[in-house]
Amino acid sequence: MAPIKRKTSLENDYARPTKKQKPSKSVPTTAVVRHEEPSFPRGGASVLTPLEKKQIQIQAKNDVLFEQETGKKAPKNEFVDEDDQPDTVSHTEQQSSKAKRKHNVKSKLSTARPKSEEKGVRIEGLSYKRLVPGSLVLGQVSQINRHDVALSLPNNLTGYIPITSVSDSLTAKVGRLAEDNRESDNGIQEQEIDLGSHFFIGQFLRAYIVSTERDSAAGTKGKRHIELSVNPRQANSPLKKTDLVINSMIQASVRSVEDHGLIMELGVEGDAVRGFMSSKEIGKETDTSHIQEGAVFLCLITGLSSNGNVVKLSADMGKAGSLKKGHFLTDAPTIDCFLPGTAVEILVSEVTKSGIVGKAMGVLDLTADLIHSGAAASGKVLETKYHVGDKIKGRIICTFPDIEPAKLGFSLLDHITSLKPHPTSSKPDLENPSPTRVLPLSTIVPEARVARVEPGVGFLVDIGVKGIRGFVHISRIADGKTENLAQDTGPYKAGSVHKARVVGYNYMDGLFIVSLEPKVIAQPFLSIDDVQVGQIVRGTVERLLLKEGGISGLIINLADGITGLVPEIHFSDIRLQHPERKFKEGASVTARVLSTSPAERQIRLTLKKTLMNSDEVWKSYDGLEIGAEAPGTIIKIISSSGPGAVVQFYGPVRGFLPVSEMSETFINDPKEHFRLGQVVKVRLLSVDPAEKRMIVSCKDPSAFGAIQQEQLQSLVVGSTVSGTVSEKTNDKIILELAGSHLKAILPFAHLTDGSAQKSSTAAKRIRVGQDMKDMMVLKKAEGRRLIQLTSKPSMINAASSGKLVKHLEDLLEGAELDGFVNNSTSAGVFVEFANGVSGLLPKSQLPESVLLLPKFGMQKNQSISARVLSIDHAQNRFSLTTKPTSPLEAAKAENSSSMAEGSLSHPVDETLTNITDLSVGKLTQARIHSVKETQLNVQLADGVQGRIDASEIFDNLEDVKDRKHPLKQFHPKQVVLVRILGMHDSRNHRFLPISHRNKAPVFELTAKPSNLASADLDILTLDKVSIDSTYLVYVNKVAEDCVWVNLSPNVRGRIKALDLSDDVSLLKDLGKNFPVGSALKAKVVNIDVANNRLDFSSRSGTSAKPVTFDDLSVGMVLPGRVTRVNERQIMVQLNDSLSGPVNMVDLADDYSTANPTTYEKNQITRVCIRGVDVPNKRIHLSTRPSKTLSSSLPVVDREINGMSDLKVNDVVRGFVKNVGDNGVFISLAFNLTAFVRVSNLSDLFLKDWKSEFGIDQLVKGKVIQIDEDLDHVQMSLKRSHIDKDYQPPLTFDDMTVGRIVTGKVRKVEDFGVFILVDNSANVSGLCHKSNMADRKSPNPKKLYEEGDTVKAKILKIDHSTRRISLGLKASFFESEIDGDDPENDAPERPVIGDSSSEDSEVDKLKHILAENVDEASDGWKDLEKPDDECSDIDMDDADGGGVDINGNSIKDSNMQGLVAGGFDWTGGIFTAKDGDQSSGTDAEEPQPRRKRRKAEPQVDHTGNLDAHGPQSVADFERLLLGRPNDSGLWVRYMALQIQLSEIDKAREIAERALRTIHIREQDEKLNAWMALLNLENAYGSHEGLDNIFARACQYCDSLNMHERLASTLIASGKYEKAEDLYTKALSKHGSNSDNIWLNVATFYLTTLNQPSKAHALLPRALQTLPQHTHLQLTSQFAALEFKSPNGDPERGRTMFEGVLGTFPKRLDIWSILVDLETNKGDKDRARALFERATKVKGIKKGKMQKWFEKWEKWEGKNGDQRSQRRVSKLAEVYVTKLAEEKRGGLEI
Repeated sequence: MAPIKRKTSLENDYARPTKKQKPSKSVPTTAVVRHEEPSFPRGGASVLTPLEKKQIQIQAKNDVLFEQETGKKAPKNEFVDEDDQPDTVSHTEQQSSKAKRKHNVKSKLSTARPKSEEKGVRIEGLSYKRLVPGSLVLGQVSQINRHDVALSLPNNLTGYIPITSVSDSLTAKVGRLAEDNRESDNGIQEQEIDLGSHFFIGQFLRAYIVSTERDSAAGTKGKRHIELSVNPRQANSPLKKTDLVINSMIQASVRSVEDHGLIMELGVEGDAVRGFMSSKEIGKETDTSHIQEGAVFLCLITGLSSNGNVVKLSADMGKAGSLKKGHFLTDAPTIDCFLPGTAVEILVSEVTKSGIVGKAMGVLDLTADLIHSGAAASGKVLETKYHVGDKIKGRIICTFPDIEPAKLGFSLLDHITSLKPHPTSSKPDLENPSPTRVLPLSTIVPEARVARVEPGVGFLVDIGVKGIRGFVHISRIADGKTENLAQDTGPYKAGSVHKARVVGYNYMDGLFIVSLEPKVIAQPFLSIDDVQVGQIVRGTVERLLLKEGGISGLIINLADGITGLVPEIHFSDIRLQHPERKFKEGASVTARVLSTSPAERQIRLTLKKTLMNSDEVWKSYDGLEIGAEAPGTIIKIISSSGPGAVVQFYGPVRGFLPVSEMSETFINDPKEHFRLGQVVKVRLLSVDPAEKRMIVSCKDPSAFGAIQQEQLQSLVVGSTVSGTVSEKTNDKIILELAGSHLKAILPFAHLTDGSAQKSSTAAKRIRVGQDMKDMMVLKKAEGRRLIQLTSKPSMINAASSGKLVKHLEDLLEGAELDGFVNNSTSAGVFVEFANGVSGLLPKSQLPESVLLLPKFGMQKNQSISARVLSIDHAQNRFSLTTKPTSPLEAAKAENSSSMAEGSLSHPVDETLTNITDLSVGKLTQARIHSVKETQLNVQLADGVQGRIDASEIFDNLEDVKDRKHPLKQFHPKQVVLVRILGMHDSRNHRFLPISHRNKAPVFELTAKPSNLASADLDILTLDKVSIDSTYLVYVNKVAEDCVWVNLSPNVRGRIKALDLSDDVSLLKDLGKNFPVGSALKAKVVNIDVANNRLDFSSRSGTSAKPVTFDDLSVGMVLPGRVTRVNERQIMVQLNDSLSGPVNMVDLADDYSTANPTTYEKNQITRVCIRGVDVPNKRIHLSTRPSKTLSSSLPVVDREINGMSDLKVNDVVRGFVKNVGDNGVFISLAFNLTAFVRVSNLSDLFLKDWKSEFGIDQLVKGKVIQIDEDLDHVQMSLKRSHIDKDYQPPLTFDDMTVGRIVTGKVRKVEDFGVFILVDNSANVSGLCHKSNMADRKSPNPKKLYEEGDTVKAKILKIDHSTRRISLGLKASFFESEIDGDDPENDAPERPVIGDSSSEDSEVDKLKHILAENVDEASDGWKDLEKPDDECSDIDMDDADGGGVDINGNSIKDSNMQGLVAGGFDWTGGIFTAKDGDQSSGTDAEEPQPRRKRRKAEPQVDHTGNLDAHGPQSVADFERLLLGRPNDSGLWVRYMALQIQLSEIDKAREIAERALRTIHIREQDEKLNAWMALLNLENAYGSHEGLDNIFARACQYCDSLNMHERLASTLIASGKYEKAEDLYTKALSKHGSNSDNIWLNVATFYLTTLNQPSKAHALLPRALQTLPQHTHLQLTSQFAALEFKSPNGDPERGRTMFEGVLGTFPKRLDIWSILVDLETNKGDKDRARALFERATKVKGIKKGKMQKWFEKWEKWEGKNGDQRSQRRVSKLAEVYVTKLAEEKRGGLEI
């Protein structure tokens, strides 16, 4: 709202003479006014010159002295100008002519005034000219914008508060956002600061006038602008500490929000004085939970602390505005206490029809003008309502700092004195009727009646709102100038009626601003709020917005000061090539409003004829009906995941158009068929108003034929159907129903009644094209043509038995129903049945065991059975229940009655008899019940518990044996001596006096030797703690950047991570090195009494001192915390005020290992000060080990501090900083950058040289020029400049026939492969497929891929065409290996070294590849060597074997293939040679060298593979052509490469396997993934392992992969990594799998020997998993205590007893416990269990018979004949008893 500025006050209306006072004829009493000035200047400002004002002040002082000396009234000075002094005590003189008035002004400058009238205090109203910087004004928030807040001020003024003038906290927040975004090269995210959460409309605030300048462009007269500040430092600027008195008002800003209230900043004397506001004093207007730091409130001072440093405040306006209760100022040390907003009692000294004058406390003058005296609103005469001498209560609203003596303005208006919104009773049906809601702005009032006329100013009108009038300024009466106004004459006299329009409202004055101007009444819009979305409007083109590509938009003028934007896409339905030809400035256009944003003052329009001619306007999600059609504009097209388009309608309404709904035909890429800005007519499929989402369709509804429509209508909910799977998505199956063309969906969750994991497993077995039967129609929506099916057995059984609920009428109270969970809310669970019928299962009707679980332990679509509790047919709803009735436990009741009497049962200290014996200071005994990390839970008696905090056990750190686990030396059932401190309060974590008892008391105890020796307990509290004192503290909680410690049971503090230790290595894992319960010796460094918190430091005395910027020096090594990580640098924080970057060149001594992403946020690291920029207050840090750790490792890349460290010809490395048009910039140091010209980038010609270099790329170069004057370093990256042994690349002329070269496959074609020769100038050749292999016609695309490394022989060179022919046949390279024996291995066959290295390599392969890999297919077993072929090998006589590089035979019969999991991972390469030796002559005889023979025809040995297995790379490649899906063969191929130390090739083979194995062979793919993971675990990095694991989880079952990898990590001893993996698995799959919880518990208990962590898993699992899994999981955890070597069998027995107590008839659990006891060797316990089970009632006869049989067999193995006879006897007794019970039942 932009209210109209009133030109002047309304008080100086008339100056009529009275009968008692006659006007002086010689001296005119009218003011001197220039001819061009109006009688009532705008705002009521004065037209006197400064000299005239000074003379009036001198005359006023003389009048006061005259009265004091003579006791008579001073004569009136007739010089006073009425325009400057519009409101005086008496206005009785008549006006004279202007000429005579000017003459009198000159003649009376030095003469005394006649004794006509006493001069009084001028009644001044606030105006724009009277506002000066430094003034304080009371105002009300009238509008909240994005960057400022509008404040209504008295007398129709409006000021604006910028976002930076609210409070120091908010200004700091804005600065931080600006700094953070500046560093990240982004703009400030304005949405992060919402002023609407800091202010509310109608809020009263005290404002400080900052400036009153004009907002104007060059050469134009701008609008007046009042800038305000509500910052307490300025709003409370006159106040001092001594001026703060009760019942005065003070401005305060929120510094912090605490549990019990707010800590406030007052801005008084710096920060020495603080305020506190209780939560009860905030007021009903404000929600405590939504209060933001930096918010400002006008508060009432309700109390002061003894020293005055803490002020108690109240922001409850109901309390502050209750003046009848005495909440006004009664005592003021100085006049500075009288500030706007403070209520005072005023003694009336003068009353006129224009206002009231009074004094506060007899010394301070106050005035109320016509508006704020209440005369304008009520119409009553002030003289009859108020009299001189009356005491009235008003509220100060403004100050006049430039007026002497001091004078203030006050208000008597009810809404200001009570600090409440202006009351109105016109519409009592509204809960909080504000004037603008009763009469909205821009409303046209047909009959506005003139109530009072103020000549020369305006008049007040009645506009139909009771209690609120409107004001019409004289400039707003007509389109032209209005000369005269009179109360009784003229067209605007009192009582006349006119047509008017409301143009504004002033909250402070309580007046509507009204205009009678015809042009204003006829104007279509006065503000953006008047423009309705979807409205057709007319306007003129104001200007065209230009951009580089043409016109980007049009600005349309809709009304005076209101414009709208037409975006480029809304120019027309078709794209205009030259829009400037159609739209000219000043041209009239018709448009439609797309959206409005009053806060941003924006209107969006469209000129599309399709939209303007449509009657359908969707501007809200509410009220839209399914099937409705409307046009919309496409604003976004999505082609990637979830393809479709976003369609925009009107206002915020948007819909999603899926690609499947774009057309009846298939669309692959929406961008091929649709364009941005295109108007499409869509049909509504679904809408969710709460989520503001809807789905639309472009499909023609008529395309769904009549036959399909009839089939859909005939389909009955609850009927059984069958269909064929046509599509499968991530969460549902789409089927085509048999016998029709109808489509239906079947969600995965509706496949089974089991868990989501079970349903997901079932979905994996379903394939596209599969026929599915026995599905039930769950619901259908004919309008959307949607059919949903279910395969839940519970729902199908309910339909077959006639119990399926399809309508509300089918329900009966008490009936058992089967349904599924639809939604879970805080009120309960909504259970859905067929046909969309759903009922509420209230929270009160759920079992108590699930009330604390997330979503009550239920998942969406989970099957559930419930009973109908009640039916409300009137509201069409019903409620359900699953809560069974349970009898009260007698033992609990007995225990409660015993506690009520106060007697103690079985006390540990036998001298105690009653609970009253337990008093503070009492020395007694306690028995330890359990040992926690931070406390001992003890028992004083049955039902009487106690706790001993860790801080109350030891006196000195030396007494602690295990500092990480101080309480480990205690054990359960141990009796300790304790002394009582008080009662423990678990809610506040403190202890209370004994008087605070409850039903289950927990005593706070101490076991310190010093406290046990003395009865005088000195309990440590916060006020006893002093800075620099040292205490023994215990870790209570570990956070990311600190640890919380306990000093005593009720004193808590924190130690920041950087202050925990001088050893930075310990700070990398706080949870491991400082676990909960750890004991530390710490020094107090800070005490924050306001927040009840202490800050400690555990560092040494010198290092504990805080480091400041002045303390920093280059070379200093300090610990720091990583606060930000990006790809270029890391930010490290040294303390709260110091932080700096670590650039790439300062990360490591070897630039090859420099990687900022290896750091994590909040990681603690050691840094060295690299540089200190004192003028800019910046520091640069380094993490080089040579600087921070004094590392002795070689420094690969030396540190360069400046240009002086470089010299010409130096070879250095650096990182690419920027790639420009002329070259590349290299960063050598944080303050040094070198330049490389394009000509010095490479020895070779680079066509696209920019693509060869990227930001942060590591390069090596040579310094070729240094210019210190220009601060310029030039480098060269040419290899010829860097490498001394540089050899130029091979050229075509260097190639010769017969030369052996290496290269990489550049391209693969059907006829051969193109090979790029290594180290050449792009020389390449072709290897035809005929020269590729010795066998006939190989397929090149199956043998080679682009990038493969090969060795080739040059066969032919054609110099004319510059072509080279290459060969890859193995026979081309036989001469290189051994030409004597043609039987030798092919070149591809690996060369075997000595046996010892091979044995160790085989052992490595066993751990690498045999871990967690399933057995391969049967085809792999054909490759295994039969056992009988190796049976005759003498393992003892063999000492070596294989083939050396010279071809000599080396015997090695010890060489065995790796056998793991049924596989021979070495591929038989070690046994093939042994087989040959065993069939030949004596291995020890030397083999004679054979002469070279001529080339013979090659023999194909492929058939020997079945006997010997693959022995070379070529063998594996040939076998893989026929068995591409054999994972065993692929893994064996990997083993061969690993033995040859070709780790990278092994990885490549694994990747080939994953690409080659068919997607249906899931088990084979799983084996390949596990082999790759095992390879990376043994030879790779952690990052590589994580990346591969993430990929594996995407393609395979995620839970299965987590468990397999965890097993691999455990087997390799990487327990920490395994623990992290298990933690992630629990968070991701813990709600779906109970097996993962058991595996983790086994890992903690058996592997890590950490029973506490294992025990903590079961409660978490029970809260996460469905209830039906709790029984089995609890039994498994109990059994684990027996089976694990680190388990506690006694704990397991307790858990089993709890299960059997709940489920006594479960003989399977009895049997498990019996077997466990038997395995433990405790036969007596097992026998007792057998007998106890026979006494359980209700077990069926058949089950009990099997139980006796099992018992008898058990006794046969573990007992004797006597025990067997006893079992038989008990069985006979059981049968006899059962027969008697049956007979008795028949008789009855």
